[in-house]
Amino acid sequence: MPMTTAADATDRLPDGTVDAVVIGGGAAGLNGALMLARSRRSVVVIDSGTPRNAPADGVHGLLGLDGIPPAELLRRGREEVRRYGGLVVTGEVVSAAPAAPSAGGDLRFTVTLADGSTLSARRLLVATGLRDVLPDVPGLARHWGHGVVHCPYCHGWEVRGEPIGVLAVGPASVHHALLFRQLTDDLVYFTRGTELDEDTRARFAARAVQVVDAPVEEVVTGEDGGIAGVRLGDGRLVSRRVLAVATTLRARTEGLDGLGLPMEDLPDGMGRRFASGTAGTTEVPGVWVAGNATDLTAQVGASAAAGALAGAHINAALAAADTEAALAAARRGGTSA
Repeated sequence: MPMTTAADATDRLPDGTVDAVVIGGGAAGLNGALMLARSRRSVVVIDSGTPRNAPADGVHGLLGLDGIPPAELLRRGREEVRRYGGLVVTGEVVSAAPAAPSAGGDLRFTVTLADGSTLSARRLLVATGLRDVLPDVPGLARHWGHGVVHCPYCHGWEVRGEPIGVLAVGPASVHHALLFRQLTDDLVYFTRGTELDEDTRARFAARAVQVVDAPVEEVVTGEDGGIAGVRLGDGRLVSRRVLAVATTLRARTEGLDGLGLPMEDLPDGMGRRFASGTAGTTEVPGVWVAGNATDLTAQVGASAAAGALAGAHINAALAAADTEAALAAARRGGTSA
């Protein structure tokens, strides 16, 4: 249930070619834009206003800002980008692709928005984030971000001591269960047809983790609107207040097919991401990627740091291109653009 977080007022698209377009207005995108704007680069952030963490009450594990509401963090980020001359535009990218290079041979990209407007950019930073795909269990999705959580570091303290259930989705759920066991003495592991060997069962037993092999029928909502428990196929109700689920993580790729960015599948069906190298470099010259679009398990702080690093590398690449253009112009006896 995403909520709009883009600013009430949106900046106007500039004319001409900008140094960089950042696709995605979350922590990674905004921090990348901040680094570029502070380097006197013309930068435009395209923000669809649908952040992954919109349902969450607060951002946790972020030094100095622990507990800040996600929308407030993004509002501050947009303000900071604008303070240095960067633009933040509310919109949805429907296509992005390489364009004909400049007269001097520098890279160019064309970005088209859903309203038909276009942008020309020298470099791109893809920071589109990801989508969490929940298991198909009736009643589960309505509690996402509240009674249903995925990250022990993002939400663990807030659910400490509660009766927690882990809805298994595969091998990753075993590790998930051990992390949530640190947060509660009352943990139930619902296998949901996944494999659980005897060694793992012994480890769970040693940590007083109850294993339920019966099929899961539905998540039951209580009178207070929260989770009451898990209904099994045999009719039993296992009382739980919180459910932990290792979601399938998929990078947001809409509108980006024209860039030809390579993708990678994670092991055990954990998800799919944009492949990237050092500082978010990709196999496509002039395109970087940062945040959850490439690092599927990164928290907000790590995503912001990755965006900052990518922004610095983009500035360095632009500085090198500017120098080559100036040198070419000097050798021709002219001036650089």
